[in-house]
Amino acid sequence: MKELTYHRATDATAAVALVSGDPDARFLGGGTNLVDHLKLGVTSPTTLVDVSRLPLDEVTELPDGGLRVGANVRNSDLASHPAVRRGWPVVTRALLSGASGQIRNQATTGGNLLQRTRCVYFQDVTTPCNKREPGTGCSAIGGYGRYNAILGASGSCVTTHPSDLAVGLAAVDATVVVLGPDGERRVPIGDFHRLPGDRPEQDTTLAHGELVTAVELPASPVAARSTYRKARDRASYAFALVSVAAGVELDGGRVRDVRIAWGGVAHKPWRAEVAEEALRGQYLGEDAVRQAAEAELEAAVTDEQTAYKVAMVRNLTALTLTSLAEGAAR
Repeated sequence: MKELTYHRATDATAAVALVSGDPDARFLGGGTNLVDHLKLGVTSPTTLVDVSRLPLDEVTELPDGGLRVGANVRNSDLASHPAVRRGWPVVTRALLSGASGQIRNQATTGGNLLQRTRCVYFQDVTTPCNKREPGTGCSAIGGYGRYNAILGASGSCVTTHPSDLAVGLAAVDATVVVLGPDGERRVPIGDFHRLPGDRPEQDTTLAHGELVTAVELPASPVAARSTYRKARDRASYAFALVSVAAGVELDGGRVRDVRIAWGGVAHKPWRAEVAEEALRGQYLGEDAVRQAAEAELEAAVTDEQTAYKVAMVRNLTALTLTSLAEGAAR
């Protein structure tokens, strides 16, 4: 049995110092992902620094109308917060589509962004996996690949990011607040997660020892008229085959502004900027959305196991945005 040292942090700066000074140390928040990986043998840190008791559990309104969400705010609490439901409904719906009620009561905002892939080979330590053990190969290439990425994958890794919340945050231009040994910095959500390239073991752009302390949500008309839809194998407790987070601002039926993010298609939440640009200034109808999605999907690479995702994400995008338009008309 491997010896494991446990610290319960009472100060964020001290917690950062502990982890940044030990390459085998890890932060422990809600534990809904990390504890599973400890049991499976996917990870084996020598030190755990428990940050779940740090005072990072409040949702605070900002002077510009935005919200600051502490990293330890539980998923259930964030989903039901009145200001989030009113100003960022895509965040509420993304959270409620993830996991089970019991897990949402335990999981935290910061931990949700840091959860790792559910690729079956990543979680099976008897198989090669470049993400779990760099340089060993990717068993998903040529193996069971129904959940594999169709955008932004590499020859080293074809897995997808599992978080629903991260996809919702990508659609509202959230900012992740991070504390490191050199102080605090802010990371746009689009720069927080990364594509695999030849370093698939790195899920984010965080340096070792950097702690997520908060997420900031800017207020906007697009965020206020937003929603999230998820296609999955069963109605609850299943990860996305594909998902769509979208928000729109209309002017007489034409798209003044729009945000679209896709889940289940890439190693990170995929911001569909080509589709967004194609829709701005257009009347928001099903055909226009389908054509915009097709433009984004020209970069997709599929095989016989993942080809279904192209049609699924295109159709789900059309359904999501036209439902927002119909809501605007009522």
